[in-house]
Amino acid sequence: MILNYEFHKNPKTNESETIVFIHGLFGNLSNLGMLARAFLETHHVVQIDVRNHGKSEHSSEMNYVLMAQDVLETLDHLAVHNFNVVGHSMGGKIAMKLADFAKDRLQKLIVLDMTPFAYQESHHDSVFKALMAVENAHISSRQEALVIMREILSEEMVIQFLMKSFNKGKFLFNVNTLYEHYSEILAWENICCETSALFIRGGASPYLKKDIHVEAVQQQFPNAKIETVDGAGHWLHAEKTAEVLVLIKSFLN
Repeated sequence: MILNYEFHKNPKTNESETIVFIHGLFGNLSNLGMLARAFLETHHVVQIDVRNHGKSEHSSEMNYVLMAQDVLETLDHLAVHNFNVVGHSMGGKIAMKLADFAKDRLQKLIVLDMTPFAYQESHHDSVFKALMAVENAHISSRQEALVIMREILSEEMVIQFLMKSFNKGKFLFNVNTLYEHYSEILAWENICCETSALFIRGGASPYLKKDIHVEAVQQQFPNAKIETVDGAGHWLHAEKTAEVLVLIKSFLN
């Protein structure tokens, strides 16, 4: 599947200086924009909507093999062979799968607040309840959607993030398919990849916190280092943009 994308070419650099940015669950290509914009003067920049998100095609199938293949097909379409990748959350798992699939093409891997690990706990039960309530209400206005969302969700930041994908009475992401394949989004099949990798975690986030999470990174990515952004949660790139950019730029140089 060729995904919806934005490709910002920099005439001053070569193809190997390409960075691909991959958003997380319920997101779209604009979500990592605060990071992507910082590289427009030094790199080619590719931002994508993964399948069932944004303006990319909807599909009844969704797993990391397919999502990584989608990215590679899109890069082939753009004639990009060598690249670096930055992935957040679910996008981090897609990026890690790319590192396994495209060892000869992926130069450096950067994962934001995600572990190569099969999580058991669900963090999105209430989110799915709210999304389905909005869809089942068959409303058309943003204000009506917000009223329904706030009856179920208490975190305004989460509500506003989800509403970025609300358009003309519908969410751009495929709510039903994401719900049906949520177990596959949580899942992970262990790999072994020697690609140079940087894992950046939020100090207040649970996603790369336990010893078992750190061990999973070390075992599957022996050439990885883990950095912590203190005081940041799962949305570390939005909460502490400057600190995250310092780490990424240092790693890429």
